[in-house]
Amino acid sequence: MTRHQKRLSVPKSWPVERKENTFTVKAGAGPHGEAGVPLVIILRDVLGYVDSKKEARYALDQDSVLVNGQAVSDEQRPIGMFDIVAFAEREEYYRVFPDEGGRLSLTPIDADAAGSRLGKVVGKRQITGGDTQLTLHDGTTLVNNDDTISAGDSIVISNDDKSVVAHFPYEEGALVTAVAGTHAGDIGTVEETQVTPSSSPNNVLVEGDDGRFETVEEYVVVIDENFTDGGDDE
Repeated sequence: MTRHQKRLSVPKSWPVERKENTFTVKAGAGPHGEAGVPLVIILRDVLGYVDSKKEARYALDQDSVLVNGQAVSDEQRPIGMFDIVAFAEREEYYRVFPDEGGRLSLTPIDADAAGSRLGKVVGKRQITGGDTQLTLHDGTTLVNNDDTISAGDSIVISNDDKSVVAHFPYEEGALVTAVAGTHAGDIGTVEETQVTPSSSPNNVLVEGDDGRFETVEEYVVVIDENFTDGGDDE
């Protein structure tokens, strides 16, 4: 299996220029699936903190780069939507957030907000022993028996102990952001969910600052009102 990734075929969410070179770094195994961006691309192409994979490896060996509160040593570790990337020595903290067009970008946040991350609940099932397991958008699973949490809701997870510190239900009036599709990066409140009586996805009408827009239900994520301004999620 090749260790290289052609730039022209990278996912649209990757923040790279497709015509600069033929190849770029391929993401390793990990969260976010194929949409995950290798950490070295964040360090080199987005932030400009390193010039090469070799420099990235050296920087990561210092345990000063944290992803969701954990030191990362693999430069190919996939980084994706809502991850928290922290540079301890620089006292810099970022949340990965989709901008217009769906490309992932880094939103500066304060140190308090970097202690937890947002996750969209995409699955909920009962496991052996009667506990309830939640599956998040990035593949993370956790046991949580709060009956009020449903698929489509968002939760905030502490990076320290993986506990749920906040819960944002998906419902009419909820503040959401579109993370894919034509309206990726747009923010507004849910006005109506249009249930499709078939295998087609449901549509959502969202009232934004620039007017109403319509998108697919799976493209929206519930967020807190402080989410995009770098403040605490709680």
